[in-house]
Amino acid sequence: MKHTDKKRSKTQVTLLTFSVLLILSGVWFSGTNAYKFIKGYLLFKTSEAYADNHEKAFVERDHKSTSKKTNEPFYPIRPKQGENIGNLFIPKLEAKLPIFHGTDEEELDKGVGHFSRSVLPGEKDNSVLSGHRDSVFRRLGDVGKGDLLVVETSAGKFTYKVRNVRIVDKDDRTVIVPKPRATLTVSTCYPFHFIGAAPQRYILVANLVSQELTK
Repeated sequence: MKHTDKKRSKTQVTLLTFSVLLILSGVWFSGTNAYKFIKGYLLFKTSEAYADNHEKAFVERDHKSTSKKTNEPFYPIRPKQGENIGNLFIPKLEAKLPIFHGTDEEELDKGVGHFSRSVLPGEKDNSVLSGHRDSVFRRLGDVGKGDLLVVETSAGKFTYKVRNVRIVDKDDRTVIVPKPRATLTVSTCYPFHFIGAAPQRYILVANLVSQELTK
């Protein structure tokens, strides 16, 4: 009887020891995995936060850069009446014509005149140029839809593509109306070979297709 009790007691101790070891092993295993999980989760969230902040900083920096470029004026100093502001290149005619600020006879006698109440070349809206049909624009009738007009000024090189050709009455004021995008309107008297004061105007309307800024 005593032998049986002793054997039973030994078995209970063994089972108890095994149970304690099993519990400790489970606690250690669970604790280790929990630690790895927590560590991995924290690293993930830290990396995620870093990525978000990095992306946000990049977007803000890019936005500021774009806004700065967009808001900077092409012409910090506006030209004076009669001042040469650049040149008009007409590739189809292989012509290079000087542009002067203003459309009085003094400017038109020297080259192409820029209507002073319109925006300067390259700027958003309608930049209007005029010239005499018997001098700088005597061959303008050869230029039509799809042809290029290139203007070079202190701000850079602006290339326009003719999208429309109009023939209007000399008193038609729609030539100088505002435009929603950068537009170049070139005007001269029409018909080209008319004797005396021409009753109409030959109009080229071109949209800006590319630009190369000097700044």
